[in-house]
Amino acid sequence: MADFIETPRFPDDISYGSSGGPNFKTWVFEGHSGKEQRGIGWATSKARYDVSHAVKNKTDMDTLRAWFYAMQGRAYGFRFKDWGDYELTDENIGTGDGVTAAFKIRKTYTVGANSYIRRIFKPIATGFVVKVNGVTQTLTTHYTLNTTTGTVTFTGGNEPAGGLAVTVTGEFDVPVRFDTDAFAAAHEGFLMESWSSIGLVELILEDA
Repeated sequence: MADFIETPRFPDDISYGSSGGPNFKTWVFEGHSGKEQRGIGWATSKARYDVSHAVKNKTDMDTLRAWFYAMQGRAYGFRFKDWGDYELTDENIGTGDGVTAAFKIRKTYTVGANSYIRRIFKPIATGFVVKVNGVTQTLTTHYTLNTTTGTVTFTGGNEPAGGLAVTVTGEFDVPVRFDTDAFAAAHEGFLMESWSSIGLVELILEDA
């Protein structure tokens, strides 16, 4: 997407003190007896974050101000590190059939019989490992990694054979944008500024 900035990533020293995480939308209908019926409004989670707690001094606020200007408020998206959930560990992203070359990166969260599959669009190339049937593959020789779309594509002749698991290990970012067009910092004294709530919202991307 043209309105997304791949680099640099939102500053880690500010994102480290953020709060937030996944959000769903559920319609809850409550009858006179108190019994409920619930309907899923969003099939995909849309995370929200607040980075205000991580702004500790004027330097941090100046950095944030520069980002806000450069992103033009809500106009441009960017990469953000969710320190609570940024890793993939031998995550299964598919099973070979001898023909399929492209595999979309995903992360599965499972509790009992319930699972949620999260599409990962912004993997980080450094330290990223792809395995087929437990055997580490070589970047460019066996596969390529698209860090803007979150896709592993095997090169010709290296498509995983039928029944072989394709797994990945590495880190990923979350695509987000500012949740406001108004910079609302308050001046509290000499070289002191604060902003009570600085919201970021996840961008729901689509596969091309």
